[in-house]
Amino acid sequence: MAEITFDEQTIKYVALFQDLTHTTVVDCVEAEDRLIFVVKEGDIGKSIGKKGENVAKLKRLLSKDIHVVEFSTQPEKFVANVFRNYDVKGVQIEQRGDITHATVTVDASKKGRAIGKEGRNLRVSRDLIARHHPIQSVSVA
Repeated sequence: MAEITFDEQTIKYVALFQDLTHTTVVDCVEAEDRLIFVVKEGDIGKSIGKKGENVAKLKRLLSKDIHVVEFSTQPEKFVANVFRNYDVKGVQIEQRGDITHATVTVDASKKGRAIGKEGRNLRVSRDLIARHHPIQSVSVA
């Protein structure tokens, strides 16, 4: 797992998110057009807000898409949480030599979106997962 450090801008995002939602941010990743906040286990509902009001407000304030992921100490659960928007059917984690690999099975109609244009979404998800669990590779099935 990587040591998580925030730059000045990320610290501002985290402070704003925590002030607005009264939840605990475990991690924050900026990926092109969006911000991904990882919140403490159990804080997901509160952080999104009633009918997504907190996410909508942050999106307006920051002019970026906001994605909220619930942290989990269980690798399978965390991987499922990262891919939550794509209707996860299952997560399988296995050793392939000295690499730990996760295969996420999502709803077939959402597989393309989970991977993203030129694999962008998958790359961001893989990097996010690797920051919290010793998983080096992720594929979408």
